[in-house]
Amino acid sequence: MAAGETRFYDASSPDAPTPNRPRALSIYALIERSGELLLELRTDAPVWSLIGGRVEADESILAGVRREVAEETGLTVTRCEFFGHFSDPARVVSYPDGNVYALVTLAYRVAVDSFDGLRPSSESRELRFFRKEALAELDVPATQRCVLDHYRSGRPGPHLE
Repeated sequence: MAAGETRFYDASSPDAPTPNRPRALSIYALIERSGELLLELRTDAPVWSLIGGRVEADESILAGVRREVAEETGLTVTRCEFFGHFSDPARVVSYPDGNVYALVTLAYRVAVDSFDGLRPSSESRELRFFRKEALAELDVPATQRCVLDHYRSGRPGPHLE
């Protein structure tokens, strides 16, 4: 990755930096259409990513899911179903501003009212739906591999880590 890009690490990353900020609460929205999962090609890193981000201090978890989906896709959430929580402290994200966080992530299967308003945000180069079997071949953030692996497995949920 180039300098100035966001970097993602997991337990398989021996070069992961030590977090210098408190653990961050993040959310991911699994948005499906016709059996395919919506991902975004990020502008801050050349990887395909789940829709989501950090939950703000002044909002509930579900308000954060709705806000992130609306901001990143233009879609309106109509239903959320808990998919799992992922809390391995080895999942670390390093931002270009020098902030390094370990993540606790809550993931939700999300239904939307319509896909008519689907559009990328300033945080996305592109939005695209992928078949489940194609997800294994994609370059994704290391912090999201565990979520996507559980999704691909088809194991019943919720996933609790």
